Amino acid sequence: MMPATAAAAGEGAHSPSPAAVSLGLSVAVVSSLVNGSTFVLQKKGIVRAKRRGTSYLTDIVWWSGTIAMALGQIGNFLAYTAVPTVLVTPLGALGVPFGSILASYLLKEKLNILGKLGCLLSCAGSVVLIIHSPKSESVTTQAELEEKLTNPVFVGYLCIVLLMLLLLIFWIAPAHGPTNIMVYISICSLLGSFTVPSTKGIGLAAQDIFHNNPSSQRALYLCLVLLAVLGCSIIIQFRYINKALECFDSSVFGAIYYVVFTTLVLLASAILFREWSNVGLVDFLGMACGFTTVSIGIVLIQVFKEFNFNLGEMNKPNMKTD
Repeated sequence: MMPATAAAAGEGAHSPSPAAVSLGLSVAVVSSLVNGSTFVLQKKGIVRAKRRGTSYLTDIVWWSGTIAMALGQIGNFLAYTAVPTVLVTPLGALGVPFGSILASYLLKEKLNILGKLGCLLSCAGSVVLIIHSPKSESVTTQAELEEKLTNPVFVGYLCIVLLMLLLLIFWIAPAHGPTNIMVYISICSLLGSFTVPSTKGIGLAAQDIFHNNPSSQRALYLCLVLLAVLGCSIIIQFRYINKALECFDSSVFGAIYYVVFTTLVLLASAILFREWSNVGLVDFLGMACGFTTVSIGIVLIQVFKEFNFNLGEMNKPNMKTD
C-alpha cells in the first residue's frame, strides 16, 4: 500500500517548467514591491484629504495607491497560476521594507539603522524561502480542485473562519477597531483564506473553460462562484484596510498584516492544496528559518522605529576622555 500511495502522490504532483517558475517568481517579486507602496500612497492620500477637510476619495494620491493595489493583485493572480502558493505568499515580505523606505520619504516616518537592518533581513529571509519552497503543484486539474474544495477538513476550516469574521465585523470592530490594530488586521487576514485559494482555483478552472468537453460547463460555474467569492472578499478587505490606515501608522499596519496574512494563507493553502506534502524535512526547516528571519526583520523595522539610534552614536563613548 505504501509504495502505491507514494507513486500516486508523485503522479499528482506537477512540476512547472523552469521558465514558468522564473516568470512566476519575477511577477511575484514585482507585485510585492507594488503592493508595498499601496498602503503608503493610500495613507498619504488620507492625510492630504484630512488636511483639506475633504474625503480621501477625491485625492489623486489615494487613487494612485488604489490602482497600484489592483495592479499588485493582478500580478499575484498571474504568479499564483504559475508557481505554488507557499512560494508566492511569503514573497510579500519584500513589500514591507520597500514600503518602510517609501514611508520614510513620503510620510516622514522614521527608519533608523535597526530598521535598515530589518530591511536587509527581510530580503535575506525571502531568498531563503525561494530556495526551499516546493517546486511542484499537488492540485493541477479541475476535478482535483473540486475534490479538495469539498473536503470536510477544508469546509470545517472555512466555517470557523466565517464565524470569526462575523464576530469581528459585526461585534468587535465597531467597538474596538479604531483602538486595536489587530481587529482590522484579523479581518483582512482571515479574508485571505478566501482570496488566495479562490485566485488559485480560478486559474485552475479557467484551463478547462474553453475546452469543448462536458467538464467545461462545470468549470465555468466553478470559476463564476470563485470569482464572486474573490470579489466579495477583496471589497471587504479594501474597506477595512482603509479603515486601518485612517487610524494607524501605515508601516506598522503593513508589517503586522504581512505576518498574520501570510500565516493564515499558508494554513488555508496547506489544508486545501496540500502543497506541503511535497516538501522534505530540510526544505521545511529552511522555509521555517526563512519565515522567522523575515518576521525578525519586520520586528526590527517597526518595534524600534522610535529609537533615535545611529552608527555615529556607537562611537560616542569611545570619544570621551578622562
